[in-house]
Amino acid sequence: MQPSHRPPAPPAKRRTPARGWIARRRRTALTHMWRGACYGIGTGLIGLGFMWLEQLL
Repeated sequence: MQPSHRPPAPPAKRRTPARGWIARRRRTALTHMWRGACYGIGTGLIGLGFMWLEQLL
């Protein structure tokens, strides 16, 4: 093998329409998931706060 000879490049991955759609919307989906997790945590904390308050009264 000659030192200046490069090995052939791997074949390009084919992108199906569904994979392209997912790749374009990945950031949006992650943003929605993050927002949902934050809302869930906040709702849980508020619920626990009200349960604690009811126990005190």
